[in-house]
Amino acid sequence: MSTTTDSEFSLQKIMSWGLVIALGGVATVVALVSIANAVKGGGKPVDAEAIKLRIAPVAAVTIAAPVAAGGGARSGEQIYKGACSACHDAGVANAPKLGDKGAWAPRIALGLDGLLKSAIAGKNAMPPKGGSDANDTELARTIVYMANKSGASFKEPAAK
Repeated sequence: MSTTTDSEFSLQKIMSWGLVIALGGVATVVALVSIANAVKGGGKPVDAEAIKLRIAPVAAVTIAAPVAAGGGARSGEQIYKGACSACHDAGVANAPKLGDKGAWAPRIALGLDGLLKSAIAGKNAMPPKGGSDANDTELARTIVYMANKSGASFKEPAAK
């Protein structure tokens, strides 16, 4: 038999558990300090550029108006297809449909200068220049294209 008594065995057991708990507490404190330093940056200075790079979007979308080959002036048909057709093909917000001679007749009666002035400023639901980035000559070409498809016989303006 052993000479160990129950009270000594209990004392050893208590001491062992106390050591385990103490070491666990120290390990927990060390882990929490390490985590706090990692979150805080470990005392490193904040680099604003590095932060911007980390949170920057992966991609960006830029919408630009189509440009004719060679970067020259665009035709009336090109601008119509790029900006005007969205409303004038379907008659959105009472826009006169391309080819509808009845709807275009009172507008054609204003002449090219009257239509150009109206288009530059915008009319009813139509934004200025029909929402396009056309210059005045390109816009006039577009009006000539649309009006001529709808019964007019305007001459296309020359390039300036």
